[in-house]
Amino acid sequence: MTVPDHPLVNAVQPLLDAIGASLVAPTSITSSDIPIEWDGNVIAGIRLPPLHGALDRIIEAVEKELGGKLKDLSRNDKQRAIRLLDDQGAFILRRAVEDVADVMGVSRITVYNYLNAMHR
Repeated sequence: MTVPDHPLVNAVQPLLDAIGASLVAPTSITSSDIPIEWDGNVIAGIRLPPLHGALDRIIEAVEKELGGKLKDLSRNDKQRAIRLLDDQGAFILRRAVEDVADVMGVSRITVYNYLNAMHR
C-alpha cells in the first residue's frame, strides 16, 4: 500500500522535507514511526531521519538561511550561524563544536567564545 494523496499528508510534506523525514504507508509503520491519524484512521506514518548526519543537515539549513558556506561568512554572520546552530540543538551532539569549527575554518576556542558570549 502506498501513502494516500490526502490533504493532511500534503500539508505536512514541506515540514517533513525540512527535517529530512519521510512518509510511510500505514502497513509499513514500525514502533519508531509516528502515525498520522485522520477521523480515527491511520493514513500514514512519519519516519524520522537517523541521527547519523544530523549535524550536516543542520549546518546545511543554516548555510541556506544565511546564503553562503559557513567558512565564507563574515565574523558577524558566523556568530549568527552559531546562534542558529545552537537554537537547533546542534551542540548537544558529540564533537559538534569541533566539527562546526572545522567547517567554519575557525578554532574550537572561537566557537566556544561565540557560545559563551551568547549565553551571558
